[in-house]
Amino acid sequence: MYPVVVESVLAMSSVVKSFGRTRALDGLDLQIEQGTVHGFLGPNGAGKTTAIRILLGLLRADGGRCEVLGLDPWEDATRLHRKLAYVPGDVALWPNLTGGEIIDLMGRFRGGFDPARRDALVERFELDPSKKARTYSKGNRQKVGLIAALAADAELLVLDEPTSGLDPLMEAVFKQTIAEVKRDGRSVLLSSHILSEVEELCDRVSIIRAGRVVESGSLGELRHLTATSVTATLTTVPPHLAQLPGVTSVEVDGHRVRLRVDSFDAVLGELERGGIQALTVAPPTLEELFMRFYDTTPAAAENGR
Repeated sequence: MYPVVVESVLAMSSVVKSFGRTRALDGLDLQIEQGTVHGFLGPNGAGKTTAIRILLGLLRADGGRCEVLGLDPWEDATRLHRKLAYVPGDVALWPNLTGGEIIDLMGRFRGGFDPARRDALVERFELDPSKKARTYSKGNRQKVGLIAALAADAELLVLDEPTSGLDPLMEAVFKQTIAEVKRDGRSVLLSSHILSEVEELCDRVSIIRAGRVVESGSLGELRHLTATSVTATLTTVPPHLAQLPGVTSVEVDGHRVRLRVDSFDAVLGELERGGIQALTVAPPTLEELFMRFYDTTPAAAENGR
């Protein structure tokens, strides 16, 4: 077990990286606390891959500061990679080695691991380790990468679309395993396009746009940035719902009304006066929050900055 101490295992401050005239990172700030699962969100081209390559020591930043597990990833890449494990979205394997041989080889790169933990993960992910890597499907290649990373005694897991190619059953196994990693006090940076996966697993989320983090915090802290959905069936629909403070939209279908509100408390009294027969209140989802920052309309783009 790792000691549960709230401290930063990864800190990127004002990091800049350009490729010719293209600025991939434009003052990126990112921090991950020990023992947490941190979601890293953004579409292709937002700068996620560049940021991950810098924190892995595969690219050198043009400016700013980056520290991972107390080390400079560019100056101390070899030492760093004994303390972290990385799984990309498309794991490349040595085709003539078996899955088991590759897992053991990757384990030796990191100083070894507990064989019992490796075997338990092989069984849990239903991988046949005796087959040559060239025979594996994409999903099985991902399993090899995940097993090697999860079996390692790594303080930080960097996972970039790790469930790509996995079926729903194996996605569930992945989620269970990440929950165990967190309980061990280890830390995870999870980059994923599966927003439900991020919402279920992550303690905190950072959303990147045009090379900068535009929002970062717990889901509870970020939910205020988008509206709550309220659906109610009423005896009588009050005529002035749209004029109530905090109401952003109203749809009426007979005795059924759908509202988007900044504060549910602001409309509850009016709904009660209309005679509530049925009521559903849904908090904003991570997908709604994410789309707030990637809506292409000019007004939405201005609000997302």
